[in-house]
Formats: sequence, structure tokens, C-alpha cells
Amino acid sequence: MQSIIVDPASKSLTERFALVKAANRRRGRFPEGCVTIVESADAARAGRDEQRKLQPAVVYGPSSSSEGQRLYYLVKWL
Repeated sequence: MQSIIVDPASKSLTERFALVKAANRRRGRFPEGCVTIVESADAARAGRDEQRKLQPAVVYGPSSSSEGQRLYYLVKWL
């Protein structure tokens, strides 16, 4: 996993529980379309779906990339 620079003054960038559509667990960042924000760690774990490749995680973001995409960065898998 890559290191994440956290901006403590940011009001929009924060750690969130999520379901991430990921074919493998080696990536460190995901486009907004692959991330579904959920209310809690329990909700993320309950939403795990191996067939649809949905993995529970804690993500940080959304952040804008240099290509104009909104990205979430992986903090940890749940």
C-alpha cells in the first residue's frame, strides 16, 4: 500500500467505510465509480460479495487526480 498524505484541515477528504469493486487487493487507489460509501464497518463487511468482487475497506477521499478523476485511496481492507 502506498502512503497517504492526510490533510487534517480538509472538510471533504476523510476516512470512510466502503465497499470497493476490486479484482485484486494490490491496488492502492480506486476511481469513484468503484467505491460505494457505507455507514459502518459492519455494513461494509455485510456487503462483501466475492462474485461481484466487492470488498469491504476503509478509504480516504475523494481526491481529484491530475487526469480530472475523483479517487479514493485505500487505508486498509476490512
